[in-house]
Amino acid sequence: MNGVLPDSEIRELIRTGAIDADSPVIPEQIQPASLDLRLGTRAYRLRASFLAGRGRRIVDRLDDFCMHQMDLSGGAVLERGCVYLVPLQERISLPTGLSAVANAKSSTGRLDLLTRLVTDDGTEFDRLPEGYDGPLYAEICPRSFSVLVRPGMRLNQLRLRRGQAVLTDAQLAELNAREPLVGDGQALIDHGLGFSVDLRPGSGDLVGYRARPHSGVIDLDRIGAYSAAEFWDELRTTEGRLILDPGAFYILISREAVAIPADYAAEMAPYLAMVGEFRVHYAGFFDPGFGIGTTGAGARGVLEVRCHEAPFVLEHGQVVGRLVYENMAARPERLYGEGIKSNYQGQGLKLAKQFR
Repeated sequence: MNGVLPDSEIRELIRTGAIDADSPVIPEQIQPASLDLRLGTRAYRLRASFLAGRGRRIVDRLDDFCMHQMDLSGGAVLERGCVYLVPLQERISLPTGLSAVANAKSSTGRLDLLTRLVTDDGTEFDRLPEGYDGPLYAEICPRSFSVLVRPGMRLNQLRLRRGQAVLTDAQLAELNAREPLVGDGQALIDHGLGFSVDLRPGSGDLVGYRARPHSGVIDLDRIGAYSAAEFWDELRTTEGRLILDPGAFYILISREAVAIPADYAAEMAPYLAMVGEFRVHYAGFFDPGFGIGTTGAGARGVLEVRCHEAPFVLEHGQVVGRLVYENMAARPERLYGEGIKSNYQGQGLKLAKQFR
């Protein structure tokens, strides 16, 4: 069946060697609809981001762009504003009919840690065409905070697809009629499920956070270890609007509480380039079961927002993005938040798991 591959089919690809790794894949890497990818033992500091290009290998182009090589074995700091390339422990040989797409994990995006998959023969970031057979690399650019990384850390994830999986608006409307996708309002269906920003919280006046410049290093393995106040400024308003500063990074929240039924997956995408001079989201995968939990009332999506060239006024209820829903090829054996460590199930306005 066409659709996004579930955990059971990912395990089968690992068993048959289509997905291989320097050290055995561990169960914690396998998510309901994706596979977490692990950093290897070295990193290359680059003078610029690059793609391999058609018919070319990453290793053959490193001499053009590599400034120096770093050993990650004892932990190493990736500095804010710099670009790094890290060979991943996994490699892949895609069987006929399968393609793949990558995205940053939730905590990676909430740290403004731009992480993209690059490959041999690659002309796009985060895309693996049918038949790709080769190594995988993570390009990492810390935008707001310097971070301490080690081998085995999982910053991005791979979602595999068989055939066409995306739901049309008509199919999405039918799904919404059967299983409401928005727990607290009318579903806006327009090239996916639209969502807007919440700048009028139900209680209090805290609407989000803005990353502080010149903060300290974050060890990605230290969960709940850092004071949010040392890295983030709180954003408060009673007016229902916020002026975004060029170059600044924000954590905000969607007004809608959304749900991803068990037979579907979703990916966050920008709504329209014309709606404003900003980008919404760095981590875009939503697994089957997100927002379902025990109540089925939906969960709000955290918005990772970066403003571009000009200050921009963001107003309460403004549509800023959309969820593109896809069919699963089969129902996962486990759902998001169900028997697995899901840090953001039932979330409200929440920073990355490293902050208390």
